[in-house]
Amino acid sequence: MKRRTFFKSTLAAAAFATLPRRRPLHALVRELPQDPPDLDAVTGDGGQVTIRGADVADLAARMRGRVLLPNDEGYDEARRILNPSFDKHPALIAQPTGTADVRIAVDFAREYGLLTAVKCGGHSLSGKSTCDRGLQIDLSAHRDVRVDPAARRAWVTGGSLLGQLDHESMAYELVTTMGTVSHTGVGGLVTGGGFGRLGRRFGLAVDNLRSVDVVTADGRMVHASPQENADLFWGVRGGGGNFGIVTSFEFELHPMQREVVAGPLVFPIERARDVLAFFAEQGPQAPDELDMAFVIAHPPGDEPPAAMLYFCYSGPATEAERLLAPARKLGNPLADQIQAMDYVALQRSGDISDPRARASYVKSGFLAEMPAGLIDAIANGLEGDPRRTTAVFLQQSGGAISRVGNDATAFAYRDAIGNLLCAVDWAYGDDPTDHIAWIKDYWSSIEPFTEGFYVNDLELEATAASVNANYRGNYDRLVQIKNRYDPSNLFRLNANIEPTV
Repeated sequence: MKRRTFFKSTLAAAAFATLPRRRPLHALVRELPQDPPDLDAVTGDGGQVTIRGADVADLAARMRGRVLLPNDEGYDEARRILNPSFDKHPALIAQPTGTADVRIAVDFAREYGLLTAVKCGGHSLSGKSTCDRGLQIDLSAHRDVRVDPAARRAWVTGGSLLGQLDHESMAYELVTTMGTVSHTGVGGLVTGGGFGRLGRRFGLAVDNLRSVDVVTADGRMVHASPQENADLFWGVRGGGGNFGIVTSFEFELHPMQREVVAGPLVFPIERARDVLAFFAEQGPQAPDELDMAFVIAHPPGDEPPAAMLYFCYSGPATEAERLLAPARKLGNPLADQIQAMDYVALQRSGDISDPRARASYVKSGFLAEMPAGLIDAIANGLEGDPRRTTAVFLQQSGGAISRVGNDATAFAYRDAIGNLLCAVDWAYGDDPTDHIAWIKDYWSSIEPFTEGFYVNDLELEATAASVNANYRGNYDRLVQIKNRYDPSNLFRLNANIEPTV
């Protein structure tokens, strides 16, 4: 029950946009009208610009993938992201099929200075993977995974979804840390850090990254690894999409059996303090192979609220019951759904299929510890509303994640025990004012116990100062990398590092 999956649990049903459907190759290539119209657009700094129709036609002619204008079939599907709260309309959309197309699209964006959004899986909580009147680069046609089982390596193209990697690598009983919803884009997940069910055992996704190919703002393709362009390699491991578009990731894979022991223990909401106290005591000292989370949720309608502990144990099956025994001493749960299951099936278990039915709003922050005051703040203030889902969730850290220095990669929260999220969702089209006001007030009692935020959970209210502070001691180095690879801040729709040149 990780990060966004609590919306799909039996306690909290929520949904976002449908994923782009797979198209045959011939449908990816199209010709625009001979004389496409001029387009009114905006630049990255908010200025107005007119894109010449002839230049749009030239862009389409040079790309192997599609260029979509607002009246084209597929435009609405491409522009949408999973959270329907963000209903934005780019001036045009480029759908690259490979690195060459990405370079062409980036050159076009740079030459016009366009506001540029990059979409992989469309999970951006702050809506940064789409934009109004700019250029959206939609990577959904650039998806492929190749596994070398002898070398224990996987190469993943920039638009791929994590479920593709899980599927291909586990065919050889190999795996690396990915997120927890299979239709999450690898690009956004990994460049932000990359939490997942195996993070405590194998580290974050960025800890398993061995090289990348990046199309930078000047249209070059730059290979980065510990031996080559090491500054860029350091920056993409936690610095988000600030430095360019990653078109290829090389991951280290680890041997692991397909079957894991996973699932929730579900308790009545009155046991919320017990669940939180158990996590505070047992979570940090759990073995690396045991991943643990808590979820406290009030579902919409008349479903009863509940508190859950959610486990994923990836070690020897013979040890599972011994390690889970302390949790079972909490007493009789409403439901015990812990069971042996296929890891790839587990990774798909939180997938969202309901088409854009619900919108959401999230607040989040890292925890260094869980003192009694935080437990009280979480339990005392949580209130349900039949019009919405109300949930608190913790993505666990520690283990192998914590054995890497805060400055070893751009991801700077190795000392956290986890990432706490408070979320509400509501039926899309309903007035969200009361729900957002409630969660902001609730978060005000919790925020003092947190520090910073996961860049993949960037909030709309984030300021330049809060973003800068969030990178902690790594910020100055990130600015220097930004100055080198994106001095014009073409890639600004992210937890943005502003260049100083």
